[in-house]
Amino acid sequence: MHISFDLPADVEQQLAASFEDLERAAKEAFVVEGYRQRKFGIATVRRALGFETRWDAEQWLAQRNVPTNYTPEDLEADRQTLDRLLGGND
Repeated sequence: MHISFDLPADVEQQLAASFEDLERAAKEAFVVEGYRQRKFGIATVRRALGFETRWDAEQWLAQRNVPTNYTPEDLEADRQTLDRLLGGND
């Protein structure tokens, strides 16, 4: 998919001077905002930005001070999965 939008020429010049790869910067900003708003998860971040692993995507977000979308409910679900897989007792 290709997304484009118009900017005033002077704004485009200013942005182009501020970012080495303006198209990549716009994509990253879009992906970060979607993740922050919980529109999608880490798997989408990974695929959209071309990271090889989930951990690469999480590290990239952490370097940009983007908090992980990991709720207490996610933690409990992971704990239950580990208990089931490892045969833990409650």
